[in-house]
Amino acid sequence: MAELALLAESAGAIVLEQVVQTRPAPEAATLIGSGKAEELAILAGQHQADVVVFDQELTPTQQRNLERALGCKVIDRTQLILDIFARRARTREGQIQVELAQLEYLLPRLAGRGKEMSRLGGGIGTRGPGEMQLETDRRRIFRRTRKIKEELEQVRRHRSVQRRQRGAVPLATAALVGYTNAGKSTLFNRLTQAAVAADARLFATLDPTIRAVTLPSNRRVLLSDTVGFIQNLPTNLIQSFRATLEEVSQASLLVHVVDASSESALEKAAHVDKVLAELGCAQTPQLLVLNKIDLLEDAAAAPEPLARSGRAPAGWVRLSALTGEGLDGLLAAVDRLLPVDPVSRLKLRIPLGEGAALHLLHERARVLSLSYSASECEVEAEVPESIARRLASFIVKA
Repeated sequence: MAELALLAESAGAIVLEQVVQTRPAPEAATLIGSGKAEELAILAGQHQADVVVFDQELTPTQQRNLERALGCKVIDRTQLILDIFARRARTREGQIQVELAQLEYLLPRLAGRGKEMSRLGGGIGTRGPGEMQLETDRRRIFRRTRKIKEELEQVRRHRSVQRRQRGAVPLATAALVGYTNAGKSTLFNRLTQAAVAADARLFATLDPTIRAVTLPSNRRVLLSDTVGFIQNLPTNLIQSFRATLEEVSQASLLVHVVDASSESALEKAAHVDKVLAELGCAQTPQLLVLNKIDLLEDAAAAPEPLARSGRAPAGWVRLSALTGEGLDGLLAAVDRLLPVDPVSRLKLRIPLGEGAALHLLHERARVLSLSYSASECEVEAEVPESIARRLASFIVKA
């Protein structure tokens, strides 16, 4: 219920009252029963409420009956999340993904909306006189849904081409994943100096962003910021955001960000692992990041058992994305765990006239020692494999 209240506030609502009901089984007509519906109607009238939000998904019939009983708008958790996503989507891709989820949610709810759905249709593009408005609306939604799916398929193909192009250059990809409001975007901005919107609202990030990060070994890695997960995330929303979530499934390393200050950190981390398994990422190496240690009275008391719960991570670090504490440890852990473009320690002799090769070493490798003679420069460095191949003629064989 606390999370539902945060969702409502993220959508711009003011929460006036919270009501919990326990019953053996949901009632088919209203979910909560006629007595509880009457009680809610009185509360809604006292507060002059504009909308009542249910945590459980409502059937079209339940939603219609509740609106009649309460005398105000009734929405469920799914519709609330879709509204937040619609407000936050900025790119064309994000907007069409949200629209697809909204249309798939609306389609089964067209029936029984009252007399406005019984108007006769006619003219070009309809079945002719006698067709109900309901059937016309359904056909329009089917056409629009098909068009959006075609657009999303183009997005997927475009992302696939981008990934192949990135694959031609041996740059590993790490994806920031985690529960919504865990601090992923703040961490992303801290690591990449990007300007991704980051605040305390749920689902502040919808559109994926990818930036390059330089690791301590001077290797470069691509880091992606992704949409946050949440309990009971609507299935059609996951399907609609498949093109976005493919960035997660293609990553070489998952950086799982957890809000260490949250009382339900264990539960949220377990839920993220469950969603990652559904996306086919169960075997991808995972680095667990216990974020927001600045909010703990004792930073060393960040929940260490969390690092051993659920799926065993490849490593874990404590940090504060807001203050920057612990970022060096995170970068070192990412450097250690990434399997692509491994680093090896090499000795190279580079003629003084080959300034470009020496510059490349300083830019893309970690130089450990440097000595000059009259005609050449002897370098000892930790060099990524991709750079070693380009400098193979200068490598001193052991």
